[in-house]
Amino acid sequence: MTAICATTPYDAEISGEPSLLKRPVKDLALALGALGAYCTSNLGYPPVHVKGPIEGGTVTIPGNVSSQYVSALLLAGPLAEKPVEVCISGRLESKSYAKMTMHMQHEFGVLVHANSDLTRFQVHGQTYRSSEVEVEGDWSSAAFLLAGGAVAGAKVNIHGLAEKSDQADRCMLDILERMKAVVSQDSASITAEKSKLEPVEVDVSDCPDLFPAICALCATAHGKSTIKGIRRLRIKESNRVQVMSEGLEHMGIQTQESEDSFTVHGGRPHNAMIDPHGDHRIAMAFGVLGLCTEAVTIVDAECVAKSYPSFWSDLQSLGAKVSAG
Repeated sequence: MTAICATTPYDAEISGEPSLLKRPVKDLALALGALGAYCTSNLGYPPVHVKGPIEGGTVTIPGNVSSQYVSALLLAGPLAEKPVEVCISGRLESKSYAKMTMHMQHEFGVLVHANSDLTRFQVHGQTYRSSEVEVEGDWSSAAFLLAGGAVAGAKVNIHGLAEKSDQADRCMLDILERMKAVVSQDSASITAEKSKLEPVEVDVSDCPDLFPAICALCATAHGKSTIKGIRRLRIKESNRVQVMSEGLEHMGIQTQESEDSFTVHGGRPHNAMIDPHGDHRIAMAFGVLGLCTEAVTIVDAECVAKSYPSFWSDLQSLGAKVSAG
């Protein structure tokens, strides 16, 4: 929205709930300023004040902070007065999200040129046209139900997920298979069922949203699992590394953390009270782990509404005992 507002000649302020105000926007604000917009932030964080229009030009942004900056600039770029070139310093993490953005722009009549490793994007002035598209089912949300099927007693069958998808979190299937989970897929559905999971080593640089769900799986796999590529997870809705570590420790699961890796010593999680710090994915991850215990109490459980409002009722429909305190 910050980038879209930068395409208009009007003053706009972008703000949000407390967790959003902790997410950095400095690099995006600087890029929009370099393209000709007026854009200020609160020491690099929201609220953001922005006024356009952007004129165009070349900007360079880091590739290891947020692919959302790239998507934002690509969405706004066609509406600039002159061509826009976006250069990435270092490796672009979460590349699939940039690919999804370009694919959807193409659906609405806009063409973006990019080099093979997605470190340089070129956008010329174009006009979006109306279109009718079918939005894929969300692999990010489905990951928690697949994890639930793998760690609990019920077989979970999920419909509506694209078998061939650019969504980064589709790799949840590969991770489950590497952990020796019993999963199957056909053109209509995905099925996961209770399995004796093996520890795994996985890199989440390109699929950071899977980190909480993977932690839940690793907590029940007997042995040491290592999750790499976690650096950016400290600037999500919460510091996901810290919050997952605290919650797992409360459930009797030992963890170790370094700058870019997280180790989980799997075992038998026990009852605990968990504070997800308002993070929807953390709450869902511990909801999944609750299936392995007599009871887990999750504070502020309704925070799942950010991405999956029916999560608790869907979990209940699969046989879980869910009650509001």
